[in-house]
Amino acid sequence: MNGSGWTARDHRTPKSLPIEVFDGLRRQLAANRLQFYRDFASGPFYSFNRPGAKMSQAVIDNWWRQGMMGGAKAHYDGISAFSETDFTEDLKIIDVPTFVMHGDDDQIVPIADSAVLSAKLLKKGTLKVYEKFPHGMCTTHADVVNADLLAFIKS
Repeated sequence: MNGSGWTARDHRTPKSLPIEVFDGLRRQLAANRLQFYRDFASGPFYSFNRPGAKMSQAVIDNWWRQGMMGGAKAHYDGISAFSETDFTEDLKIIDVPTFVMHGDDDQIVPIADSAVLSAKLLKKGTLKVYEKFPHGMCTTHADVVNADLLAFIKS
């Protein structure tokens, strides 16, 4: 879920992603689920498509394995859920300290339309932006992310 207050179909937000982006993901998933999970992981999810990126076949294989463990219908419907659900009102009522982390090279979820908005909507939100980190930063940069999570929990 995007949890950001923006949705693909929210035309009030000028930076919202066009629904065609998500329709394309659904088409790719329905056409060849096996290849979809390989392509997504080897490209934008972990930013392995960036010049000079050090690709990890083990990371790609693990993401593919996780994708194959889920149900095809749930994955298809999940794209609709995370692209069309507006969590604005939910975020506004959360009143506990909340750590929002986002890589500035996230090619999956635009940072300006998600993490930045989420942190603003949360009563006690703390935003941490990671330079050049991808959407899959919890895998590619686990050492950094986990240390920051632990520090936030201890604070």
